[in-house]
Amino acid sequence: MSPNLVKTRLARPAAGTTPLRWAALVALSLLFAAALTALRLPAALLLGPMAAAIVLAARGAAVSLPRPAFFVAQGIVGVMIAGYLPRSIFGEIAADWPIFLVGVLSTIAAAALLGWLLTRSRALPGTTAVWGSSPGAATAMTLMSESFGADMRLVAFMQYTRVTCCAVVAAGAARAFGAPAVNAPLAAQGWSTPGVAVALAIVAVGSFLGVRWRIPGGAMLLPMAIGVGVALATPLSLALPTPALAVGYAALGWGIGMRFTPDVLRHAGRAAPRVLASILALIAICAGFGLALAALTGVDPLTAYLATSPGGADSVSIIAASTKVDMPFVLAMQIARFLLVIVFGPAQARLLSRSARPAGA
Repeated sequence: MSPNLVKTRLARPAAGTTPLRWAALVALSLLFAAALTALRLPAALLLGPMAAAIVLAARGAAVSLPRPAFFVAQGIVGVMIAGYLPRSIFGEIAADWPIFLVGVLSTIAAAALLGWLLTRSRALPGTTAVWGSSPGAATAMTLMSESFGADMRLVAFMQYTRVTCCAVVAAGAARAFGAPAVNAPLAAQGWSTPGVAVALAIVAVGSFLGVRWRIPGGAMLLPMAIGVGVALATPLSLALPTPALAVGYAALGWGIGMRFTPDVLRHAGRAAPRVLASILALIAICAGFGLALAALTGVDPLTAYLATSPGGADSVSIIAASTKVDMPFVLAMQIARFLLVIVFGPAQARLLSRSARPAGA
């Protein structure tokens, strides 16, 4: 199968998109989001659409979410993150860099070990387990994996199953810890304020250029970087209206959920129990790291857990923004790990894959 065809399947998981399917997707998304809201779970506007997309995709009734919509959704999250990073964050990271370094590397090391063990067990072909276990940058790692001998469909299954599980567990943890839900972040009173106009322009331009320049994770990272630069250089307060955030969260949830097509699930069937066990083990290990981090730094346990959660930086950021936690601490840890995975992930995957091959293989 050609790389271009596989990428197309990942980006457009269903053929024959119809208005009826879109209507079902929107209706299910609203229903699930309302149910999650009634249960007082955070990030219902992300988790509800994600659950709806998984249900339809698994039944072979997925829709083709336009790629620009998914990229713009990531741009919205990037600007949301930029608005939450205070001017003092870089000084705080520099002052406490050993804590951030240990927190980031511990999650990466745990994921690498579990990926190595899966590869040794031959539960998955080639280097698939190593690429699929990478804790972050799900889309980038999925698309890069086939060039290094991995089955991209199984990598996608592992990555997005991890993202989904982490999002659900993180939302449950927030509810269990009794963290009060807060209003949508960066909500503005109207669409005409300068901060709104600038934020929307950054989303549009930043996500477009991030993809056009082929920056890994650029659809989120470039708008975030531009937003941070604007926040540091100007007195503007970036703001995104609640409807824009809701649409962005829904598109992100759909983009993740639509990966679970019958084709992907068929290929993942035999390995699914081991993959799921590996994901749950990683979540448990990272929860232990979070408790240790809370004891070491004095931050509250939920903040420490979200900071070390091996889910996607975008989904974890949305959950953190929906609860009362130390948002800058969570974001700094998540973004630092995301960047390390992007920079060193391919080299680490190659190294682990070679060392995991049994003798004579």
